[in-house]
Amino acid sequence: MTTIPAFLNRNSIWHYLLKWTILSLLVGLAAGTLSALFLTLLNLATDFRETHSYLLYFLPLAGLLVGLLYHHRGKDVERGNNLIFDTIHNPKDIVPFKMTPFVLLGTIITHLFGGSAGREGTALQMAASTADQLYKPFQLSPDDRSILLIAGLSAGFASVFGTPWAGAVFGIEVLLLGKIPQKALFPALSAAFMGAYVTEIWGVGHTHYQINSIPSVSLMDVVYSILSGLAFSIAAILFVRLTHLFSAIFKKLKYPPLRPFIGGLIVLFLVLLLGTHQYIGLGIPVIVDAFSQASGTEDFALKILFTAITLGAGFKGGEVTPLFFIGATLGSALSVFLPLPIGLLAGMGFVAVFAGAAKTPLACCIMAFELFGISCWVYVSIACVVAFLISGHHSIYNAPENKSPRHFLFGKLGI
Repeated sequence: MTTIPAFLNRNSIWHYLLKWTILSLLVGLAAGTLSALFLTLLNLATDFRETHSYLLYFLPLAGLLVGLLYHHRGKDVERGNNLIFDTIHNPKDIVPFKMTPFVLLGTIITHLFGGSAGREGTALQMAASTADQLYKPFQLSPDDRSILLIAGLSAGFASVFGTPWAGAVFGIEVLLLGKIPQKALFPALSAAFMGAYVTEIWGVGHTHYQINSIPSVSLMDVVYSILSGLAFSIAAILFVRLTHLFSAIFKKLKYPPLRPFIGGLIVLFLVLLLGTHQYIGLGIPVIVDAFSQASGTEDFALKILFTAITLGAGFKGGEVTPLFFIGATLGSALSVFLPLPIGLLAGMGFVAVFAGAAKTPLACCIMAFELFGISCWVYVSIACVVAFLISGHHSIYNAPENKSPRHFLFGKLGI
């Protein structure tokens, strides 16, 4: 009787490791390369816009172009991240590969002409839609396909922010850890590290943030951290609700391409009214400054408004970098009222508003450790958990399986 080698037995750990090592390397390589290309183009677009400020006047026409592109050629991929999440939970048709060039082009156009948006949504969609193309060639089961898409999400997040540990956790946590099979852990982690590594190989750097002072923890510091977490949760709720509100308002326009056109007009009007460009684009310089000097009390609110209009109208991009901006500037502004260092409060807000809006407190804590160091863990953890719990069911991701924190904590107990 012939004995099948262990690594050929589909039920063996060796077969699992071999299969997912190969797939994770491929997904990470693709995600890292795509993110390197995307970040390079994004930097070029941002630099060009900042030296040619007249481009902002063409934002409405740019919105019309993006709207026409998706209306006539991209209706099947316009749901973006939520299409990926739905496919993970209910695998059906392969996510069209055209999602990758469409979201890449749409995001670059958004930033080139001054829309207020982020970048992680683009990286997630490019990585996941590219990963899904491996489903048929490798003859994967529906469960394995879900894991493949999770690996794509992890690789996309890690490669665009340079945080592989946070990327691995994000890819699982954003879909609720309790519902994701343990088999997804190795592929998510492997793809995340590969994606981040490949982006670095291409010579594309990431922004570095510095917390200069972290005091020893006292009882009052814990109280201050809880209070800041409450403020961050309110910001997360405002962002989610306002984005959904503008989305609902713009959807009343029967012809979809008009939505980003009108949205572009509104953003242009606000820029001219305020006389500043600091609330358009990614806003990285403002985020960096928030770690060293107190931000204006209006900065976080105006960024919420600009981003909610931009994304609600149908421009392409992501929510996370604007959430970093909102959280960092809010935390920095809170330093006037709370006796904690500016940099520490900015760092807490940087991740806590994201934790509240995305329902990913663990990934956000890990991201803080990767970006700022482990010494801030008490402050960051308190802020993230409070923001996560208080923000309730409000989430930037609308997948059906995204439940409220109460359901996450007590649902299985029948409470």
